[in-house]
Amino acid sequence: MTRIQALFRHQLVWPALTLVLLFALDIAHRANFLAITMLGGHLFGAPIDILNHAAPLVIVSLGMTLVIATRGIDISVGAIVAIAGAAAAIVLQNDPSAVGEAVLAALAVGVLAGIWNGVLVAFVGMQPIIATLILMVAGRGVAQLLTGGQIIPIGAPGYLRLGDGYLATVPCSVWIAIAVTAATALLMNRTALGLFIRSIGVNPVATRLVGLRSGAIVFSVYVFSGLMSAVAGVIASSNVRSADGNNAGLLLELDAILAVTLGGTSLLGGRFSLAGTVLGALIIQTLTYTTYSIGVPPEATLVVKAIVVLVVSVIQSDTARAFLVRQVLRLFAPARHGATTGTTTS
Repeated sequence: MTRIQALFRHQLVWPALTLVLLFALDIAHRANFLAITMLGGHLFGAPIDILNHAAPLVIVSLGMTLVIATRGIDISVGAIVAIAGAAAAIVLQNDPSAVGEAVLAALAVGVLAGIWNGVLVAFVGMQPIIATLILMVAGRGVAQLLTGGQIIPIGAPGYLRLGDGYLATVPCSVWIAIAVTAATALLMNRTALGLFIRSIGVNPVATRLVGLRSGAIVFSVYVFSGLMSAVAGVIASSNVRSADGNNAGLLLELDAILAVTLGGTSLLGGRFSLAGTVLGALIIQTLTYTTYSIGVPPEATLVVKAIVVLVVSVIQSDTARAFLVRQVLRLFAPARHGATTGTTTS
């Protein structure tokens, strides 16, 4: 029974189970949901679409994970996505062949936004939600100023390939998300940075007392979050072939926070799971796909998403986990008791 208890207490079990249940619902509605076909040298199918559209959310959520692990929050990521896309579009508008310059401009904007947030939180001492709220509001205005309040079309083939192209039959956005996830995992697991971030989240005062430069680490995670948002902005603007300062990345910060919490990262800091974050992002994107595919009215989509997130979050609580483990043990107890009685009688 201890194995069952350990299984149900693992932080990745419930996100994985939720994703499987969503897949089962889609398969019940459409039998060929998992079918993947080759068309024109590219892979097509519902799973590919989900991975493709989940890529920006996965990338943003990775940055959000590290921020939350330090007891912070970054609600400006959606605005940074919009600013990054607008910066890239302006560069391409002047020179459609300057794809490298456009990407660098977008990434530079993301880093500058992260520096702004990091300075306010780590060195000025401002509350993270207030500091990032400032950029959330002002950043959306900056994006609209850059685009002149208009949607700027993007037609540079090299740039469009980043979000709408394919590499080895798989969408390029998926490869970018995989590369970013692998690099982040290596950084957190193969260096001391992951341990430092956890230490700050557990007890920031004790971390400072032992001589760890907690301010510099907190600053770095906000810069990383800004960079990740800029990467997502490049993919998003490339995918829709335009830069929209008003709607790009809208409410993305909420989906990112949900993805992080669904993946088992504690909002109290200290404990985080990059694998759980990826699962959480896939859950949200699959849920969005499922609600549309089964015919849920668009006006009810957000309500359905909120209900599912609420149920999964409640199940992940320690109290709910203990209750579910007790119920499972009760199911197995009669069979175990019968086997023991049979053995004793013989």
